Amino acid sequence: MENKIDNSRMDRRGFLRSTAAAGAGMVLAQTVLGADPNTPAEKQPAAAAPAAAAIKGSELNVALLGAGEQGRNLMNICLKMGKDSGIRFKAVCDIWQYNQKKASQVLQKLGHQHNVYVDYQEMLDREKDLQAVIIATPDFWHSEHAAGCMKAGLHVYSERTMATTLDGAKKMVLTARETGRLLQIGLQRRSNIQYIHCQEKVLKEAKALGRMIAVNAQWNRPYKPDRGVLKQYPIEPAVLEKYGFKTAEQYRNWQWYKGLGGGPLFDFGYTQIDVISWLLGAVPKSVMASGGVDYYDRNTHQCYDNVIAVFEYEIDQKAVRASYQTLTANGNGRQYEVFMGDQGTLKISENGEVGIYPEPVAVKWDELVKKGYLKQIVRKEPAGESDAAVDVSESKEPEKFELPVKSNKSYYQTHLANFFDSIRGKAKLNCPPEVGYESLVALLKTNEAIETGTKIEFKPEDFKV
Repeated sequence: MENKIDNSRMDRRGFLRSTAAAGAGMVLAQTVLGADPNTPAEKQPAAAAPAAAAIKGSELNVALLGAGEQGRNLMNICLKMGKDSGIRFKAVCDIWQYNQKKASQVLQKLGHQHNVYVDYQEMLDREKDLQAVIIATPDFWHSEHAAGCMKAGLHVYSERTMATTLDGAKKMVLTARETGRLLQIGLQRRSNIQYIHCQEKVLKEAKALGRMIAVNAQWNRPYKPDRGVLKQYPIEPAVLEKYGFKTAEQYRNWQWYKGLGGGPLFDFGYTQIDVISWLLGAVPKSVMASGGVDYYDRNTHQCYDNVIAVFEYEIDQKAVRASYQTLTANGNGRQYEVFMGDQGTLKISENGEVGIYPEPVAVKWDELVKKGYLKQIVRKEPAGESDAAVDVSESKEPEKFELPVKSNKSYYQTHLANFFDSIRGKAKLNCPPEVGYESLVALLKTNEAIETGTKIEFKPEDFKV
């Protein structure tokens, strides 16, 4: 996990793998990267540049780079897909022996013969048959690791947040274009069948909510103490320094340190800001925000622990405002996104709870039920309810609709499956790097709005690489 990459070494390996598959490469450029075969080559988008051929056969040789809690979570989800998935873990890389051991023990039990590394460059040099890598290292390493792995010829699944800087994110986008390797950003709602159905059918096609008015979203969590240092698994100071950490405590709690992570705004806000823009079908025009280190010790928590932001969008030349909140000392309400239009309201959450509620003036949704866009919920009135006097000062409980689709798979699994299917040429990435970049722009500008106490205006070109 060095800070510097030997570009000449990486380019040679990437070149050899690319030329071996050059014949079929243009096919993947068209089917996976979105190129139009009827458009002249000189007018194709940059993303359709040299591409790796779709990997055929049953097995995919995968490395896990970053074997902490989230890395092991992703690894375990892949393992639960079963032997038929063809996923074989061939390498684990992490700077901490404890993480290495925890991941390696699971792989050994399931018969995945693999090697363990501290330095990811050594892993890339020695593991000649790797085809893909799952990156779950601290956020500030994502850009370097993703670019290095793509140059070595690997397809990359990179956990969120995409990067800690726009320059780092641009590097990831450009490297994906230059190498033709696939890069999936870990915004897993993009592969959630319920969110996809809402975006494609309920909002975009049926326009069931009418004119969009406002969006509210939040992701709160209760107080959590910092992760402690395990004395039985020490990390040498020289190793910590080599990989960007001042102390073991900082390594264990990197999310709270500027330059390494971004606190709950990076952990949660990145995902939900992306959902807001995705379902609205637009990027924000401005953001203003308030936040601070209000609860935790500022000596150990440099990133904001509480944030409230307001984004302005323009939909059909009409203003739409979206508020976002993340708290870290009160988990009440947890997480959800609410989209409000003049014809109805959609409340959706990654935990599977979805409700769509029509306004009294709304056009009847019977036709949407017939088309399979919505599912009507029939409520049973309590005995004697109809005879009781109604308090006109109280709002009547709205009629409720749900979605006709629900996945029995975890949201991480569907996102990982989309990544592996895309490698095999069976699908297109649900969250390519250009998408991750757009949402990162909004995220980082939210931090800037807090720091400067000003309203930040966006330009369309801000979201392009």
